[in-house]
Amino acid sequence: MKVAVWLALAAWPGWAHVMSMSSGDLTVDGARAHYELRMPLYEMAHVADPQHGLLDHIRFSTGGREAKRVADGCRTDRADGVYVCTADYDFGAPVESVDVECTLHAVTVPNHVHLLRAEMAGKRDQAVFDLSFTRATLRFRPPTPMEMAATESGAGFIRALGGSVQLLFLAALVLAARSRLELLALTAMFLAGQVVSALAMPYTGWQPAARFVEAAAALTVAYLAVEILLLPKAGARWLVAGVLGGFHGLYFHLFLQATGYQPRFVLAGAAAAEIMAIAIFALVFSRLKRAARALHPVEVSASALLVFGMMWFVLRLRN
Repeated sequence: MKVAVWLALAAWPGWAHVMSMSSGDLTVDGARAHYELRMPLYEMAHVADPQHGLLDHIRFSTGGREAKRVADGCRTDRADGVYVCTADYDFGAPVESVDVECTLHAVTVPNHVHLLRAEMAGKRDQAVFDLSFTRATLRFRPPTPMEMAATESGAGFIRALGGSVQLLFLAALVLAARSRLELLALTAMFLAGQVVSALAMPYTGWQPAARFVEAAAALTVAYLAVEILLLPKAGARWLVAGVLGGFHGLYFHLFLQATGYQPRFVLAGAAAAEIMAIAIFALVFSRLKRAARALHPVEVSASALLVFGMMWFVLRLRN
């Protein structure tokens, strides 16, 4: 029972999209700037007052002085499936760098990611914002190799743990392992499948929709739960982990495509986060098994994961 409660609590904040992302373009010209925000229409169900709420959650400043928003407007672009907001800003004086504060996760979903691209006098910069990183400074200079590696691997680390579906799949992967050696094999194959999928997708010509990626991720959780409950002695579970890892790689393909980040850094950061999470889950479940053996914690946990996976799959098909 304790395991089921723990899993329910883990799932509670996850009634958010696995893939929740928006983009913005900022063009700076002297003391003026123009900003355009593009938000997928399916995100608008979470925004109470999009006409005002979205632009209020991204602010620009320089030298401690906040830019004044002098004009704004929003519209629905159904052809592209996005909600578009534009705004013009006045900094009061020409700027060399721009400080940005973005809290769009507060009006969308907790795991929302906003990619901001900026340009000034032919120089470009960009930043990625989420619940963990709400501030950044655009300096309009090429990042150093060290800055690039740290930023992009950090983004992969955060994205790997950015939603409850990802975390619950890793928990299911741990439950599916019947020994430490098998856990190592499952982990290795999952990571390999994820990497191959993310790297191969640009060459296939197929662009998976975000809704499909979310539904597929939910089914991976449910399928592993079925394996645990109905096929406790099934062989080649490592092969299943590799295939399911391929579905999770689709998420990173979309992220890499949206950000233009280098796959080696993003996937390395993601792998580090996933290995860490798997190790923590393995430690927690091993102690729960010893402490509550009579309550069949593996079966109870797998049942909870199955229910969550199927509910999430149906929810993503409907929304």
